[in-house]
Amino acid sequence: MTAATLHLASPTTTERALLKIADAITAYTENRRLLRAERRDIALDLLREQQARKQDPRALEYAMLSIGSRPRR
Repeated sequence: MTAATLHLASPTTTERALLKIADAITAYTENRRLLRAERRDIALDLLREQQARKQDPRALEYAMLSIGSRPRR
């Protein structure tokens, strides 16, 4: 009776295989979550940078002068 009880307490081969599969799926999803969070952080940083930039009202004038066009009046 004691031997049978001890045998049932340890995981079977199938259970060990299922635990390995579960660990692999968990690691995969965790990695995907971290990559998605990193991409979201980069996108938010880019958006903040774009919104923080001040638009120069004379930028068009400078660009036209650089290509040799006369300034607008």
